[in-house]
Amino acid sequence: MSHIRFKNSALPSLVGEFFNRDNSEVFEHYHNRTIPAANILEKQDGFEIHLVAPGLKKENFSINLDENTLTISYKEEEKKEEEGEKFTRKEFRISSFKRSFNLNQLIDSENISATYVDGILKLSLPKKEEAKPKPERLIEIQ
Repeated sequence: MSHIRFKNSALPSLVGEFFNRDNSEVFEHYHNRTIPAANILEKQDGFEIHLVAPGLKKENFSINLDENTLTISYKEEEKKEEEGEKFTRKEFRISSFKRSFNLNQLIDSENISATYVDGILKLSLPKKEEAKPKPERLIEIQ
C-alpha cells in the first residue's frame, strides 16, 4: 500500500500555526480576514447583491463606485474595554472589511441603491433599458 501526500500551501501553515502556537495568537492573526459572504441574484430588471453583515452599524458602511468597480467597505473604530470588565475569551469583533465587484456595461450605475435591514446589506443594481428583456411581440409580414 502506498501513501499519498498532498501539498497545499494554505492548509499546512494554518494547521501548523494552530498546533504550534497559543490559540489566541492564531485566532488574532486570522481574525481581521473576515469577509462577509455575498449572494448575487439576477432579475429581469437588474441585479441584487446581498451581503451578510449582522450586528454592524449602517453608518460605518461605505459604498463607492469607481468606473466599473463597486466597493463595499466597513470601518469601525476600535473601542477600549470598560474598566472592570474581564473576558475569559473575546472573539467577536469586526473592525473592517472591503469587498469589490466588477460591474458590466448592463448596469445603470446612476440608479444603484442600498438598504441595510436585519443584518443584510442589500444593493439594487438596475439594468439599463436596452439590457432589459423585451416582451414578445408579433411581427407582421408585409
